[in-house]
Amino acid sequence: MTSVGFGRAFLVSRLHFKMSSSKFTYEDAVQKLNLLQSNKSTIEQIRKDIRTGQGSTSAMCESILRTHGYRTGFYSSPHLVEVRERIRLDGSTLKRNQFAEYFCQVYNALHDTQTFEGDMPKYFAFLTVLAFNVFLKEKVDVAIVEVGIGGIVDYTNILRKVPVVGITALGLDHTSILGNTLPEIAGAKAGIMKRGCEAFTVNQPPEAMDVLRNASSNVECSLNVVPDFNTYKFQNGCKLSIKLEAYQINASLAIQLSHAWMRLARRNASYTLLRKQMNGNITTDGIETTNTAKGNEEPVLVDTLTKETVLGLKECEWPGRYHIIKTDYGQFYLDGAHTKESMEICAQWFLENNRQHRKVLIFSATGDRNAEMLLKPLMNIDYFETVFFVIPTAYTEVTKKSDNYSAMEHKELLSRCKNHASMWENLNGKSKIVVLQCVADALTSVKNNYPNTSVLITGSLHLVGAALSIIDPNLSKG
Repeated sequence: MTSVGFGRAFLVSRLHFKMSSSKFTYEDAVQKLNLLQSNKSTIEQIRKDIRTGQGSTSAMCESILRTHGYRTGFYSSPHLVEVRERIRLDGSTLKRNQFAEYFCQVYNALHDTQTFEGDMPKYFAFLTVLAFNVFLKEKVDVAIVEVGIGGIVDYTNILRKVPVVGITALGLDHTSILGNTLPEIAGAKAGIMKRGCEAFTVNQPPEAMDVLRNASSNVECSLNVVPDFNTYKFQNGCKLSIKLEAYQINASLAIQLSHAWMRLARRNASYTLLRKQMNGNITTDGIETTNTAKGNEEPVLVDTLTKETVLGLKECEWPGRYHIIKTDYGQFYLDGAHTKESMEICAQWFLENNRQHRKVLIFSATGDRNAEMLLKPLMNIDYFETVFFVIPTAYTEVTKKSDNYSAMEHKELLSRCKNHASMWENLNGKSKIVVLQCVADALTSVKNNYPNTSVLITGSLHLVGAALSIIDPNLSKG
């Protein structure tokens, strides 16, 4: 999480916007963006270079800061239905015309000035540049930037002066890119720590925590472990109950991150006033590394939640995570879990909330995920009548103008679904197994053959997004 003012000089000096006579529609922007997707050779090179980002926490940070009156910018990934969801202003997704206008400006500026030596940045790099420039143009007070994959090599790591950073619970995610062990992954994630920043994390396994502590020491930044959610006190009786343990953990991290930024913002405002009064003669006290700040300053870790903080947590909306939708033909439970740990939490959440006897699973895992590791926690759920393994696109026909267009060959995706089906059969052997080429086919089958059934949709945010585009098409309006 960072105040965008720190990145202003770099970005503005690199990009001199010219209002172009050419205009893009939203569909034009998406098509041009899709042409920037990384190919397989690029991905392999990224993996070689490394060998030699949870959304709910970021969303809660944004909601807390916005509730406290700050103008927020929020950059996250991936999107569920439309790519513009990745960039939000004051809690709202960019409108289609806004996205197209900003895309046009950045695209033409990069093209005209040959900022990147004549080559356009790749998909995620372009979106990162686009988001940062939207925040600068819109003059947000604070930008909450969710790291994508890892920390060291993530495109968001262009930011060099970051006041506050947070590291969520570490798991064996993106192993082919970040490493095969928790210490390796912790080392990659620790790359977001910057000299002099305040870093916050949750309780981690000892081998991961040792890596984070060493990294914080190397860059001379503080590292604080957030308290258990159940230890917080509340002002004016504004009690907040969060049942799911994982959400409690993420909420506590979000609380500390947002309050740390507000504390620094207030202090910086005071320093600015004092600097004016003293003609610039001012010194700072250095890095805070304990729970109690120096002198009469506010403590580093807050222990009492204001009504604004509680309201921010209550009103935080994050589609696709622990998301329940009731329709006239069934109840859908959607969760974009894609790590072993998050899938275990997903299974627990489904067991605690589902009341129907008939159950159906729609599953898809993307990229380099260990699908068997994701499927095993679902064995704890008593008997899915049918399991659908699907390609994570809404419909069979996907064009280059689609937000979720992928250059990956259709045959490879279908082959992956068949492999996942074989894994499930070996693990379970009781459920009926169906392999389909799109999410719409699975939902049609549910509607026609499984009335009043609970449907768990999980394994991939891409899958959840495809399902939401059909079940709740209002997500794509605007």
